[in-house]
Amino acid sequence: MEISAAPAKRAKGPSAILFMCGFNVIRSPMAEAIAKAMLPHDIYVQSAGVRSGERDPFVDVVLDEVGLSIGKHQPRTLEELEDDYFDLIVTLTPEAHHTALELTRANAVEVVYWPTMDPTAVSGTRDQMLDAYREVRDHLWRLIEERLSQGGRPPAETA
Repeated sequence: MEISAAPAKRAKGPSAILFMCGFNVIRSPMAEAIAKAMLPHDIYVQSAGVRSGERDPFVDVVLDEVGLSIGKHQPRTLEELEDDYFDLIVTLTPEAHHTALELTRANAVEVVYWPTMDPTAVSGTRDQMLDAYREVRDHLWRLIEERLSQGGRPPAETA
């Protein structure tokens, strides 16, 4: 797949954003849900993974805590995207970053890397694991709010 630069529609900021991670099961779908809730609706937002993965139920739990959902989202790869016009690609893993740079080297697409931990690396009780997912959610929320939004509501406090 080749990713093309989106036609410029907005005076400032991106008009089409792709969030990428390894499997499109945790980090990138979370970022997509948060961005769709926080950013203006005329910004096209999608997510994809370098490889295909299986949906993670902890994502639904921690997004529901702040009133968000990924709905019927199923993990998808870049090849499965319906549209390949993006003017900003936000990568959340080293592998995704390398892949995005390779795919866009001949295009005027901005690629930025937001290092984001993998919550599946945390073991322990269900609550400890959910805390790791909350940390990822809140990290992505802050980055989207600080770097892409003109404001937004902060993540709900979790006990």
